[in-house]
Amino acid sequence: MTTGRPHVLLVHYTYTQQALKMSDAMAGELRERGCEVTQAAIEFTDAKYVDRFKRFPMSHAFLDVLGMMPAQVRRKTGEIRVPPEAEGGAYDLVCVFSPTWWLTTCMPIRSFLKLPTTGALLDGTPFTDVVVCRRYWGNNHRTVRDLGVEQGGKYVEGIHFAYAGGQIRSLLSLISYLGSGEYRERFVGVPIPRTNLSDTQVEEGRAFARGLAERVLTPAGV
Repeated sequence: MTTGRPHVLLVHYTYTQQALKMSDAMAGELRERGCEVTQAAIEFTDAKYVDRFKRFPMSHAFLDVLGMMPAQVRRKTGEIRVPPEAEGGAYDLVCVFSPTWWLTTCMPIRSFLKLPTTGALLDGTPFTDVVVCRRYWGNNHRTVRDLGVEQGGKYVEGIHFAYAGGQIRSLLSLISYLGSGEYRERFVGVPIPRTNLSDTQVEEGRAFARGLAERVLTPAGV
């Protein structure tokens, strides 16, 4: 534990802005509890994939999402840009916000967790993860945990948030949103729920941040 106020780093990658939404909510709670909070956004710059993520909504939502599957299945890494504040520093806690793409950790966050600079960042430091996803979160959790521990970090149990709608309707809802940028009631004639984080889930994220402040950032005996 460093002297003075606890310093927390919140690292995210986001396309739909949901990971940032949760990061903002948690950052507010941590700051209210006396923490110094730094938020850092990973940029996905890989020439093979970057064009599909340059605009929102996507031009061809289903094909653009499907096109990421081969690389995700093979657990590939890609080119990213990491802000200086996420390449090292004396943090008391690092929190990684990790969207799920095709059952596992998205390529930008996996790439970040494998960088040598991330080893310098996490070595000996408590870290946790927040999985924001349509459905599947387990493999994502384990991947972030295992890669972070390999880099020398001390894992603190994270949290996950899955979107409404079950397997089929949640997929239709997400594809509809990615292709239109709007929340619709139906897609290809099928009733769909609202995708993305709910207000209730954002409140759960704030509660998780309060728990982190109490469990991880409070020195023993205080």
